Amino acid sequence: MRTYSIVLIGFGNVGQGLAQILAERSQELAERFGVEYKITAVCDLLKGSVFDPAGLSPAALLQAAAQGQPLSSLPAAHTGWDAQRTLQECGADILCEMSYTDLKTGQPAINHVETALKAGMHVVTTNKGPIALDYPRLAALAQERGLELGVEGTVMSGTPALRLGSELLAGAGIRKIQGIFNGTTNYILTRMAAGDSYTAALAEAQRLGFAEADPTGDVEGFDAAGKVVILANLLMGAHITMQDVDRQGITALTPTDIEQAESQGQRWKLIGSLEKKDDRLTASVQPTRVAHSHPLAGVSGATNAITYTTDLLGDVTLIGPGAGRLETGYALLEDMLAIHRRQSN
Repeated sequence: MRTYSIVLIGFGNVGQGLAQILAERSQELAERFGVEYKITAVCDLLKGSVFDPAGLSPAALLQAAAQGQPLSSLPAAHTGWDAQRTLQECGADILCEMSYTDLKTGQPAINHVETALKAGMHVVTTNKGPIALDYPRLAALAQERGLELGVEGTVMSGTPALRLGSELLAGAGIRKIQGIFNGTTNYILTRMAAGDSYTAALAEAQRLGFAEADPTGDVEGFDAAGKVVILANLLMGAHITMQDVDRQGITALTPTDIEQAESQGQRWKLIGSLEKKDDRLTASVQPTRVAHSHPLAGVSGATNAITYTTDLLGDVTLIGPGAGRLETGYALLEDMLAIHRRQSN
């Protein structure tokens, strides 16, 4: 049995999803994979922080969060540390970085990842900020120290879009990637296709928790653009930035646009796209009319999907959840199990 101590930076939906998985499946993980993941530290901007080298009960952490109690109310060796002190002093094996996403600066997550790597920790993250904005440097830092940087959850939550492209399709010759990378906009477009106005569809998405009070990052395509950058840099050998993505959101689409497309056997989707032609890579996020026969046309609601166009296999499409508490928590577990497999070889 191999035990890894883990530190959680951020204890919102994703962190609680991971804690729930560990609470419910620790015995299965031990039996199937010979591994134990022990939470020793948690630090959250709003919920406070707690550290105990003996380990923290995932169930107790979840109960405190559910009851609105500060994490410092739990019995532990240390409480009240900020993120930097937690990372510098907790001595964990793996950082699970789940702080809020900033696609303009990547902070504070970039600092968290860098501090952890310099302290000798592997890192797994669902945070698009540091991976879209600073991945080459952070990956090089990890490699220099013989550490892993797991980023599966940054594109399609627990749906293994990156692992499919980087491992299983690596030799197939990926020429083009298209995808529905934002569940909020896909939900809105699905509702508009059913007859709702944009305003009504957005309000419903906000009521269901798919959209934030300020939905700009989703509806103007910034979230999807960040994922396009990650795919380009990780899978297509590019070095592009957010500014290199030709980005347009869905706010200008009208019911008339939707109806016209449907009458012609097409459907509007917000498509993130990458395509290699010769040595040139084009990157975009655009509302796009796709034929009803296209594999992305039937992807409805808040679901995400990705289509890889390859030389050897043609089109390969993967459909799955792109968000959710347990779904994104599972992305972290995917990466932690991959670390365990590599460390055990």
